[in-house]
Amino acid sequence: MFTKENICSLVIVLFHIVGLYGFLDPDLTGFFIKLVPFHLLLMLALLMISGYDRSGNFRLFALIVFTAGFLIEVAGVNTGLIFGSYTYGGTLGFKLWETPLLIGVNWLILVYSTGVVLSTFRLNKYLLALLGAVILVGIDFLIEPVAIRYDYWSWSGGIIPLQNYLGWFIVSFIMFIPFLSLNFKKQNRSAIVFFAAQVCFFIILNKWGT
Repeated sequence: MFTKENICSLVIVLFHIVGLYGFLDPDLTGFFIKLVPFHLLLMLALLMISGYDRSGNFRLFALIVFTAGFLIEVAGVNTGLIFGSYTYGGTLGFKLWETPLLIGVNWLILVYSTGVVLSTFRLNKYLLALLGAVILVGIDFLIEPVAIRYDYWSWSGGIIPLQNYLGWFIVSFIMFIPFLSLNFKKQNRSAIVFFAAQVCFFIILNKWGT
């Protein structure tokens, strides 16, 4: 059935498959790296379309996570106090204060899609936030080698510090609080599909990426 969620889910899967092909083919990798900003914006648009909620709470959640995610990264990259000492490459596009604006989009789609998965569990919101933080640390563990390889960002001395994962855990926990506290629609099959596609994408690139 051609519902809005089904169409968005199909596009999400297709773009991840095509993206994998591009990243795994050395002749195409450079071109597909240039498409990363477009891919992030497209995924955000699909998630927002498929799970759109007219309430102001949904927009408030998105604004909080995007803004907080960007500003935390600004503080992190310019001080080294949150995640450790790192710098952003050119893959994520335009930078403000040495930080890509799209990193806020990345935080938003990760928190939103993981939050939708979490909403299927019947647990206290603080336990769900803890579980979400653990999941996002696991996703970051998958992302890091790929991000370094394709110039998303790089670490001082080429070593990912333990501080990075501790920082991700604390920041992720905080990010899930507005998702779990604000009342808006949290059922979105496309977000679950995106979550699964992201995990598979980074697992495969870690194993076979060049």
